[in-house]
Amino acid sequence: MTALINRNWKNYLFTYRSYTPIPFLIAMIWFASPTVMSLAVGFVISLLGEAIRFWGVLYAGSETRTTGKAGGTQLVTSGPYAHVRNPLYIGNILIYLGVGIMSNALVPWLQLIALFYFILQYRAIVSIEEEYLSKTFSDWKIYCANVRRFVPKLKTFRINDDVVPGRPNPRPNFPRAVRSERSSLIALTSLTILLIVFRVISRGGA
Repeated sequence: MTALINRNWKNYLFTYRSYTPIPFLIAMIWFASPTVMSLAVGFVISLLGEAIRFWGVLYAGSETRTTGKAGGTQLVTSGPYAHVRNPLYIGNILIYLGVGIMSNALVPWLQLIALFYFILQYRAIVSIEEEYLSKTFSDWKIYCANVRRFVPKLKTFRINDDVVPGRPNPRPNFPRAVRSERSSLIALTSLTILLIVFRVISRGGA
């Protein structure tokens, strides 16, 4: 029974992972008190996170937007996936952390709570995804043994045709990545502009 509840909870987090940041983002906006320094530092961190996300989507495409149950038509091991198994989740954490720093809201507690929550959430989500991948792709064990979950390796790992005959190797697709990341780019841009406006207004009222 406990195992079933745990699995259902993980599936819930996976399905609604795009919406779980909303309470934290609302709090970051509601209690925002941005400074020039917080805006600059936070934006750089968020931009780094979005760059990592975009790099991942260049290779994985729209499969990164999968909802419902964990799934996928291929095991992507090229691009950033040759260095770390979950570049998109690393990118997400950096984006949310950066927005929290930009907002300068309830420092440091809101940022630390959000960071801790998203680390736990993505650990739960990854366990569901990896269960599917291990059952679906014969080269998963090789990949898993050589590439870490969240800590990148500088060395590029490759699974070539000698290891798994006939294995497809996805290539970057820039137009597809732009289409897939449009909503994320718009959201980050909008939040950044909003926080800059807050800064300008607060300075004008000082």
